[in-house]
Amino acid sequence: MSITFVEKLARIPHYEAGAASAAKVSGPVTMLASNESPYPPVEAVVEAARAAVREVNRYPDPSAVELRAALGARFDYPPAGIAVGNGSCEILLAAGEALLEPWSELVYAWPSFSMYPHMGAATAAKEVRVPLNDAYAHDLDAMLAAINDRTRIVIVCNPNNPTGTFIATDRIAAFVERVPPDVLVVLDEAYVEFQTVEDPDVSLDLLKRFPNVVVLRTFSKVYGLAGLRVGYSLGTEQFRMAVERVRQPFDVNHVAQVAAIEALKHQDDVAQRVERSVVERLWLAEQVSELGLRQSDSQANFAWIALGDHRESDVLKGLAERGVAVRPGEGLGGAGHIRATYGTRAQNERLIEALRDALG
Repeated sequence: MSITFVEKLARIPHYEAGAASAAKVSGPVTMLASNESPYPPVEAVVEAARAAVREVNRYPDPSAVELRAALGARFDYPPAGIAVGNGSCEILLAAGEALLEPWSELVYAWPSFSMYPHMGAATAAKEVRVPLNDAYAHDLDAMLAAINDRTRIVIVCNPNNPTGTFIATDRIAAFVERVPPDVLVVLDEAYVEFQTVEDPDVSLDLLKRFPNVVVLRTFSKVYGLAGLRVGYSLGTEQFRMAVERVRQPFDVNHVAQVAAIEALKHQDDVAQRVERSVVERLWLAEQVSELGLRQSDSQANFAWIALGDHRESDVLKGLAERGVAVRPGEGLGGAGHIRATYGTRAQNERLIEALRDALG
């Protein structure tokens, strides 16, 4: 007789990280599959982390008091309404555990972040996926139409992963005004610093107007701390207490907390990283267009490229043979596409060269 595991294990989809794409590449890898920063943390952050390692014989602060205070100072927001987690994914999944039940519903756009399906699968809540519009962007009217009296959470990924499309805050505000106040609206803003449409902090004004809004952000992308896993949310104290109750203690390690606090002190570095990413975004868009391919209007640190008549598996194989790792669109809900992170100019030139060869 074998061990019987809980039913939900069969429902939870496998999350395939970008490393799986890199594993298919033989030899040196140009890694453009995980939306990581191609640049290491600033030296002051490295030094702070190095010093913190000497203290890891002690448990980390389970309440992340200093980090939450630093985030509160950065955004002029009460620390009581700030939650931190082992990446923003942990807060997202905790929100599902805290709010979703088998009779309830979860609404999100699709294709979007591939962790959203885990929320419904883990709680047995019904997932309502609303297709993106022809511009690869959220169809907010259709999402509103999908909300009913069983809806508990609506997620807006902005900029959207994997398409990179962005919705201005005034449109988000008009959307939230029509969402019932007992429905949590999660604004997943992992890439918001990379958009150039408006100041990245404009969306935080929504928190003053709508108590049912929670904003998720992360240190993994623009701050270059993906390997340390630190995310955070800004919302109500009630939301913070709810997600903290369903998570394990000591979820954000000491080194990660110290590094994140130091990283917040270097907003000039953040601005430089964004500037470099935007330059590469514009350059790559021109190169992709010259290859005769269509891509979305990205406001993130990655490109969503439609392969047209070219078979996705053939293109991926060709890229892998040439040492370039990108994310397959099929696994992200968009077959016939690839998602490529903007790297350094040398890495992006390698991508275009390999893509040109792979297309034949």
